[in-house]
Amino acid sequence: MGNAGGTGVESIYRPKGELMFETAADNSSILSIDLGLLIGLLVLKRLLDPSSTRDRILFGATIASLLAVYALWRWHDTLPAFAFSAQNVWQYFFFAFESLAIVYTMMSIVILFRNIDRSGLADAAQSRMEREGDFPSVDVFICTYDEPLEILEKSVLTALALDYPDFTVWVLDDTRRGWLREYCTAAGARYVTRDNNRDAKAGNLNNGLAVTAKETNAPVILVLDADFAPRQDFLKRTVGLLSNPQVAVVQTPQFYYNPDPIQHNLLAAQSWVDDQRFFFDIFQPAKDAWGCAFCVGTSFVVRRDRLAEIGGFPSQAISEDINLTYTMLAKGYETWWLNEKLSIGLSAEGIPEYITQRARWCLGTIQVALLREGPLLGSGFTFTQRWHYLHGVLNWLCKPFMVLLLLAPPVYWFAGIPAFEADYLAFLRYGVPALLGQTIYMAWISRSRTLPFFMEATHAVTAFAICATLLSAVVKPFGRPFKITDKGGDRSAPRVHWKLASVFGLISLSSAASIMWAFVSPYAASEISSLDFFNLLWAGIAMLIAFIAFLVCFELPRRETLFDVDEAAKLALGGDVIPGHVTRLSTSSAQMSCARTLPARLSSTVQLYLDALGWIEAEVLSCSEAIIGLRLRPTPAQRRQLVVTLFGSASNNVAESASMRGVIFGTISRGFRGR
Repeated sequence: MGNAGGTGVESIYRPKGELMFETAADNSSILSIDLGLLIGLLVLKRLLDPSSTRDRILFGATIASLLAVYALWRWHDTLPAFAFSAQNVWQYFFFAFESLAIVYTMMSIVILFRNIDRSGLADAAQSRMEREGDFPSVDVFICTYDEPLEILEKSVLTALALDYPDFTVWVLDDTRRGWLREYCTAAGARYVTRDNNRDAKAGNLNNGLAVTAKETNAPVILVLDADFAPRQDFLKRTVGLLSNPQVAVVQTPQFYYNPDPIQHNLLAAQSWVDDQRFFFDIFQPAKDAWGCAFCVGTSFVVRRDRLAEIGGFPSQAISEDINLTYTMLAKGYETWWLNEKLSIGLSAEGIPEYITQRARWCLGTIQVALLREGPLLGSGFTFTQRWHYLHGVLNWLCKPFMVLLLLAPPVYWFAGIPAFEADYLAFLRYGVPALLGQTIYMAWISRSRTLPFFMEATHAVTAFAICATLLSAVVKPFGRPFKITDKGGDRSAPRVHWKLASVFGLISLSSAASIMWAFVSPYAASEISSLDFFNLLWAGIAMLIAFIAFLVCFELPRRETLFDVDEAAKLALGGDVIPGHVTRLSTSSAQMSCARTLPARLSSTVQLYLDALGWIEAEVLSCSEAIIGLRLRPTPAQRRQLVVTLFGSASNNVAESASMRGVIFGTISRGFRGR
C-alpha cells in the first residue's frame, strides 16, 4: 500500500486471505455500474408505492442485498489479519460499530416491510360510540413539573375544551405551586399534588391514579405532558379503540407547533423536518403492524383496569412509557398506534434541552433492557417482541459510529491510521451502491422526510452526549436523577454553546486541514494514491456534516410562535372600518392584510374584529401599505378562546416533509448571517 496518508507511517495491512470481490481496473466501468444502479433505483422509487406491502418488500430486499454485499466486502477484503497494534485495533473498533449500524439498518428494513393504518378502525369505533351513545368516562391527566403558565395553559384550556360528553381534567403538579391550584380552580380543572417527587413522572401518574380512583374512577385515562394541546376530537378518535379487550393503550404521534433547535438555527423550519417525524410517521405504524408499537409518554389513552393489573405505571426505569408497553405485552395486551395528528406540543427550544431529552431516552431504553422482567431478560415475550426491543437498543448503540465517521479522516491524515484500507475504486464499486440505495430507499419509504448530510448532522449533534450516556450506563445504569426538558422562559437573545461548537468546529477545521495537509505535507507523495483520494472525499463529507452541526450551536433568538391562518377580519380606525384577512395569529399578536392601503399615520391603538372573538383591542406594531402588525390585548375570555382555537385544532406550523433546496438555502443564509 505504500505510505498511509503521506505521513511516512508504514502500512501494516495484511489481508486475511485472497480478495473475494474483484474491482474493475478503471473509473469508467465502475461509474457506469453505479450510474446504471442509480437509474434503476430512481425508477423503482418512481414506480413502487410505499403503502404497498409487496413494494416495501421488493425495494427493501433490494437495498438489503446491496448492504449485505458491502458488509461482506468490508469484512473479507478491507480488514487485516488481527494483531495488537494501534492501526489494527482502530480498524476493528471502527468495523464493530459500523457492523452495529448495518445490523440496525437491516432490521429496520425488515420492520418496514409491514405497515398498518388504524384510522378505519377509529372511524368505526367513533361511529359506534356516537350511534349507541356509549362514551366511557375519561380522566385526563396533565403531568407538570415547573412549566410556566404560558406553556401549561395551552394544555389545560384545550383539554377542558375537548368535544366529549364525560371527562374530568386533572392537573398533576409535581412542584406544589399554590398559584397553579388557584388557576385550575378558576379554569375548571381539578388539581392534584403530593409531598414528594418519588419515581418522577411515573410516581406522579400513580399518585393521580390513586386520587382519581377515590373520586371519578374513570375507566379510561388520557395522559398529556404539560406542553401538549389535544385536538378537540382526541377522545372520540381514540377511546373507542379500547373497547377491544386486548388493547391496553392507544398511542398517537407527537407533533410540534414550534421548530426544534436544528430547524430553527438552520433557518429551515419550513423545509426540514424534526428528527422524530420518521419515527412517529413511518416507524411506529410499521412496528404496530408487527404488534410492537410502544407508548411514547404523552397523547395516549390507557385502560385503568389494565393499569391495575400491572400495579400502575411502571417506575423501575426513567422511560415509564416504553416500560408500560412492554409490561402490558408480557401480560398479553397490546399498544395500538393511531397515526393521526390529534395533538401538538412544544419541541425542545434549545440545544442543551434537545440533547438532554435524547440522552434521557437513551438511558431509559437501556434501563428497560436491563430489567429482570424486561423484554430482553424477562418471560412472557415473543421472539418478535424481543428482537423489536433489541432494534430499539441498537438505535442508541450505533450512535458512536457517527462520532467515528467524523473523527476517522483526521486520524488518517495526521496519525497515518486508516479506518479501513480500500482504494476509491473499490469503494465506488461496493460502498457507493449501498449508500445510494439506502439514501433513495429512505427518501421513498419516509415520503421525503429524510435528506442526506442533514440527517447525519442532526444525529451528530447528540452523538457525543449519547456516547457519554452509554459509557455511564455501563458503570451505573440505574439510580440517576430524572432530568426534565426545560421549556419556556425568555429566549429573545442569541445564545452560543461554545463547548459543543468547539467540538464540531475543531472536527470541521481538522477535516479541512486534512485536505490541505494532503497537498502541502512534506511527506506528501508526488502523486495522490487511491487510498489518499478515498480519504480526501471522506474528509470533505465529514467537514460538511460537522460544519452544519457547528452552525446549529449558534442559537438564534426566538419569538412568540405565530400560526399561518386565513381569517376574515375588520380593522377599526377611528370611524373607518377596513376589511381584510388575518394571515398570522398568536395569543398576543396578529398580522393583517387589509383590502386597501392604510393611512400614513395611524393611532397607536386600534380595534380588530374576528368572527370567533368579536372586537379585540390592539396596539399597532408595524404598518406597511396594506399590511399591519398588531399586538393584541384580549380579555381573559378572548385569550382563552384564542388558545383553544389555535392550539386545539392541531394546526400545521412547521414542515412535515423535507426540501433539499430550502434546507441548503437556509443553511447558506445562516452561514453568512453568523450570530
